[in-house]
Amino acid sequence: MEALSYSAYVDINASLVERCRLHDHQAQAELYRRYAKAMFNAALRITGDYAEAEDVLQESFLSAFRELSSYKGDSSFGAWLKRIVVNKSINCLRQRRLALVPLGEQHHDAPLETHYSADDEAETHYRADVLRRCIQELPDGYRVVLTLYLLEGYDHLEVAGILGISESTSKSQYSRARAKLRELAAQQGLH
Repeated sequence: MEALSYSAYVDINASLVERCRLHDHQAQAELYRRYAKAMFNAALRITGDYAEAEDVLQESFLSAFRELSSYKGDSSFGAWLKRIVVNKSINCLRQRRLALVPLGEQHHDAPLETHYSADDEAETHYRADVLRRCIQELPDGYRVVLTLYLLEGYDHLEVAGILGISESTSKSQYSRARAKLRELAAQQGLH
């Protein structure tokens, strides 16, 4: 009978994190270099505002470096940092008085479809840019739920916990966000 081997999770950034705990500025700069772009993009998708996303990014890294003692290493440093970025982005929106769109609003619920030729790179980039702009035009509540669920990979229960809403509200907001996104995309000529 073959012996099963189990390996513990090891973060590739563990040595950098340890150096950061010792206030090594070069290690902090390296972690920033590795994660800044991805974390900025996550913040931008949630806040919808370039300047706010920059602020969230800086505040997130400052918090992460100050609170490294709370990082236990049971998930990747990137996942831990992303949670900080998501929470700070949500707080930024709350400061703007985030209001989820009322449940009574009606939208058609057809599937979101975008057809394009994979061979036509310029057309693909154009359509992606239009969709990004359409996502930014969504009301904050719709954009946040869509971003957390679809782009950041959280499930509806996790989204509900992050936003302090029910799981059914998360699902409903996501459904309405997709419908509104389809509507905006159609207005831009995307079918």
